[in-house]
Amino acid sequence: MRARKAKEFLIERLIYLCGFISIAFVILIFIFLIKEGGALFKAVGLWDFLAGKEWYPISEPARFGILPLILGSLFVTIGAALISIPIGVASAFYIAEVAPKGLRDVLKSGIELLAAIPSVIIGFIGMITLVPFIKHLFNLPTGLTAISGSITLAFMAMPTIVSVAEDAIVAVPRSYKEGALALGATYWQTIYRVIFPAALPGIIAAVMLGVGRVIGETMAVMMVTGNAAAIPHGLLEPVRTLTATIAAEMGEVVTGSDHYHALFAIGIVLFAITFIINFIADLSLRKVRR
Repeated sequence: MRARKAKEFLIERLIYLCGFISIAFVILIFIFLIKEGGALFKAVGLWDFLAGKEWYPISEPARFGILPLILGSLFVTIGAALISIPIGVASAFYIAEVAPKGLRDVLKSGIELLAAIPSVIIGFIGMITLVPFIKHLFNLPTGLTAISGSITLAFMAMPTIVSVAEDAIVAVPRSYKEGALALGATYWQTIYRVIFPAALPGIIAAVMLGVGRVIGETMAVMMVTGNAAAIPHGLLEPVRTLTATIAAEMGEVVTGSDHYHALFAIGIVLFAITFIINFIADLSLRKVRR
């Protein structure tokens, strides 16, 4: 008995230690970003950096406005979310509640395999197949546009959304469904009035994980969006995202220069956007649980 209690005590302390280390790493990353990126604001004002319409870091004088990059990221992210969320959640319900058992196992395995495909492979496939299709479909000068990035990232986000949402739906107690059916509800009424509300916290978590992957994606976005640092006016124009800018320019930047610090400042903006999204998701989960 004492040995069992001692084992449980050690496991609890180990879990606390892992949680503390995780939080410490996040804080250290944020401090590092502030240290490296904050130096830019000695030369460029915060408002000029966030609302500036020109990103020419190697011109004379250099211009460090990231508004086109923020809008590019928003266009691609919102477009991907509008595609992936309804399809992903509907697919999760189909696998969990509608598909026959044999087909369900095949579909779930296929979804998990899709999640393992490297992003550079998906970006390459999008560049070879999707980009020419978009170009001819809309009669554009180039198919390297925001909508190409949205479709590509939606394809990358859907496996995460489907897998996590399906687990949340399956975790709903069977008695909920049996009770609804016993009271005379149809199968579809049971799904959207009983199972969906009960699984909603898990579905929200699945959506946030999918959106988080979209925001942080780099290689696929670089390959299909055109990398044009200009303010977009629609999904049919080339864009450049925050992540693609860091990846494309960090390897050639002079260490300690304003350009170097500007890239870290972009990292601070990405960190803040991710924090805000997670905070909103946490508030939504708490409201749903209440």
